[in-house]
This record gives sequence, C-alpha cells and structure tokens, in this order.
Amino acid sequence: MSNPVVFFEIGCQNKARTEEFYSKLFDWKLRREEAATTIDTDGGIAGHIISLGHEPRHYTMFYVQVDDVQAALDKAEALGAKTLVPVIEIPTGSFAWLADPEGNTIGLIKPK
Repeated sequence: MSNPVVFFEIGCQNKARTEEFYSKLFDWKLRREEAATTIDTDGGIAGHIISLGHEPRHYTMFYVQVDDVQAALDKAEALGAKTLVPVIEIPTGSFAWLADPEGNTIGLIKPK
C-alpha cells in the first residue's frame, strides 16, 4: 500500500482531562512524555494527545506517510490545497499540515 495512514493526534486544551476520557472510553494505555502523551491502541495505529498551548486547541488529525513531505505539499497545492504548517523536522522525521480544498486538515509525515 502506498502512502498509508500511520499516525493520529488529538489536540486539546486540558491534557489531563483528555487523557482520562480516552483511556477510560477505549481502555487505551497512555505514556506521558515531555511534549505529548503517547497512546497505545494495542496493535492499531499509533497516536498521541498534545496540548499545543495555542490555536488550534481542539482538533483531531491523521497523518499520511509520504516519501518526501515537501514534494507532497507541492502536489497538494497544485491540486488546490493550502499549506498550513510547512515542513518541520522532528527527532523522528519530518511533518507538515495542509488543508484540502474543502478545508479539512491533514498531516503528512516521513519517518527517519
């Protein structure tokens, strides 16, 4: 399968309350880390809960794995999308956010 969905993110303002809700609702095992709380879905797609400290405060995001984040952003823009967050390097690779032509936010990610 090319370009699979590989990660999800839940943005919130009150991280403790959000962690409690999802851990109780789905029995997800959570591991607090420095910036985010990792979600163990027991074999499902990996994810985390994060409070950015700025807008957007409440969101859900899925990330699609690509070979080249900038090339995927360029292609998306040619198809009518808008870059929301340009390519950012993180310890585990790089990511970016885009809005599709209808305004839906999608994450692109390339692992190291």
